[in-house]
Amino acid sequence: MRYILLLLAAALIFSGCQNKGDTTNAPASASANRYKLKGKVIAVDRAAKKATIQHEAIEGYMQGMTMDFPIHADWLWDDLTPGSEITAELVVDSSAKDPYWLESVGIIAVPQPGQSPLAANPNFAQVGQPAPDFTLTNQDGKHISLKDFRGKALAITFIYSKCPLPDYCIRMSQHFSDLANQLADDPEGREKVRLLSISFDPANDTPAKLREYGLGYLGKGAKPDFTIWQLAVGPDPEVRTIADFFGLRYQVDANDKAQFSHSLRTAVIGPDGKVAKIFSGNDWTPTDLLRELKATLDNHK
Repeated sequence: MRYILLLLAAALIFSGCQNKGDTTNAPASASANRYKLKGKVIAVDRAAKKATIQHEAIEGYMQGMTMDFPIHADWLWDDLTPGSEITAELVVDSSAKDPYWLESVGIIAVPQPGQSPLAANPNFAQVGQPAPDFTLTNQDGKHISLKDFRGKALAITFIYSKCPLPDYCIRMSQHFSDLANQLADDPEGREKVRLLSISFDPANDTPAKLREYGLGYLGKGAKPDFTIWQLAVGPDPEVRTIADFFGLRYQVDANDKAQFSHSLRTAVIGPDGKVAKIFSGNDWTPTDLLRELKATLDNHK
C-alpha cells in the first residue's frame, strides 16, 4: 500500500534560517531556471547531501534519466529512502556553487514492502585486467578498436550528447576537450596520449553529430583535429559490453529510446591495454587525468 505524504513546510523554514555564510546553501540567483521534476529515489548519500534520482522527462529541459542531485535541505534525510517516489523543483543556476540542485522535495509514495532499489552492476573493471577489445565508428566514420591504441596511454569516458546538466556529460566532454587542446602543442603528449568518448545513444549520436559535438567543445579557435580526442559510437550490444566492463550502468526504455538511466565512469588504459585507473563520478580534473595517463607511460618505458 502506498502512503501519500504532505510536502514538508520545513523546507521554507530551513531556507530562512540557513547560515548566510554557507554559499552551498545560498538562495538561487534571479537568473536561475526552475523545472518540475518527478521520479524515484535509487540511492541516498546523506553525508554528501545528494540523492540518485531516476526521473521522468523534465518538460522544456531534458529527457528522463538517472542522475545524482544535490539537496541542500537537512530536514528530509530521515524520510528520503531508496524506492521512494518524489516530486521536486530542479533549480539550474550557473552562478551558484552547485550549478543545479533540488528544492521543494515532496515524498509522494514510500517504498512498497520488500521493494529493492536498482541493483548496482557487479561487472566492473579491475586494475590490472586487460580491457576487452571493441569495434566502434568514430566521428570521421572510421572503424576503430582498442588495438588501435596499443602503445598509447588511453582514457575512455562515456557521454550522452543531449545531456544538459553541467556536472555530467558536459563536464566529461569539457575535461577531455580541454586536455586535448592542452596536449596539441606538446609533442610527447600528442604522440603518446589518446582520449576516447563513447556515446551510449547510438540512435541519436551518429558519427556526423559526434563530430559537430566535438568541434563545439574544442572551441572556435581550435583546429578541427581529432588526433588526440576521438568520439565514437557503435551498436548497442557492443557499447554495452564495454560499459559493463567499466561498471557504467545504463538502461534504455524499450518504448522510448530517448530515455536513459546512467552513471559516470572514466577509465585509464595503459600502453599494454590493461586498466590502470577507474574514476567513478565527476570528482576529477584534467590535471588528475593527465597525471594518471603519464604514470602509465612512465611504467612502460
